[in-house]
Amino acid sequence: MSKLSIWSYYYYELTIEEAITRFIQNGIHCCELADEHGFELLQRSEDVVATGKELAKFIKEHDFEISQGHLWLKARICSDAGAIEKLYQWIDLYEAIGIKNMVLHCDQLVESGLSKEERVQKNIEQLKKLSEYIRGRNITICLENLRPHMENQPELVDRNADDLLHIIAGIGSDQFGICLDTGHLNLTDKNHGEFIKKAGTHLKALHIADNEGTTDQHMMPFTRGTVDFVEVVRALRSVDYRGVFNLEIPGEFCIPIELRDEKIKYIRACYDYLMQVALS
Repeated sequence: MSKLSIWSYYYYELTIEEAITRFIQNGIHCCELADEHGFELLQRSEDVVATGKELAKFIKEHDFEISQGHLWLKARICSDAGAIEKLYQWIDLYEAIGIKNMVLHCDQLVESGLSKEERVQKNIEQLKKLSEYIRGRNITICLENLRPHMENQPELVDRNADDLLHIIAGIGSDQFGICLDTGHLNLTDKNHGEFIKKAGTHLKALHIADNEGTTDQHMMPFTRGTVDFVEVVRALRSVDYRGVFNLEIPGEFCIPIELRDEKIKYIRACYDYLMQVALS
């Protein structure tokens, strides 16, 4: 059974240490490190490894887990000449914390005028640099399936499992995997079970979120969205997914913090239900 996790910016007004403490008080013992908290940590000191080790000590003392983290969300690895070197710093920080699965977006190069395959190849070239940087380290970079952000956007380079597997094959490293964002997929191919089974052992991370199929609402399961989470969990079990069951749900945090605490009870109930159904 995958461990229940909630991305750390669920408690957006708190430091990462305060968020961890609040999660524990509400029965959650695992989170994904959000890139907002990543930025907070990077700003603490120029010595990012020391900062990471200090947080790792705090995590261990509180019997908590952060095995998944989102690297710089808005990194444009092809369009921004300095993005890759900046990501080296993020990787060093996250490794020092103990994060093994690091989520990253490809660059869509939306204004380049290039074909899809040309944009794919440019991403592969840049990701190979990250591959060299992490070689031999206990790190997997998990490429996330995305969704269009504007009308008439060129075809996504990473819409589905086939796209992501093609990119990973081009990189030629077993230190790259896949992060499934269920909300993004619900806005594109809507084939969650098929995606998971195609990704197979390459699936290393999850962004669990729901929406109504028209915009990226980032809601928790079993509200008014249309993602079939029973199908999702059964497919995860069929491929023996070993990562955390991580919810990325900013659509839920525009309420007082005390009410977010109460929502965690419902999140836990949904998780327990899904885990039971998956076994039936």
